[in-house]
Amino acid sequence: MAELVRSLPEEVQTVISSREWKVSTVEGIRKKKELGLAVIPAIALDGEPFCQSTIPPQADLIEAIWRRFGAGRA
Repeated sequence: MAELVRSLPEEVQTVISSREWKVSTVEGIRKKKELGLAVIPAIALDGEPFCQSTIPPQADLIEAIWRRFGAGRA
């Protein structure tokens, strides 16, 4: 999933910030619980789970990002 986020087009990258947590660390386990994630890998948008376990098509992730963060989209 992290690779999917890293491969997003530059115009999408400019409206998001991303963070990757490893669930093999205390911080990662804490964040997984905080976000209410049942399984990993997962992507959350603005603290809300977007997808868990399965990697979504890039187009679906881009659409969700624009819906949530693209108010000033050209």
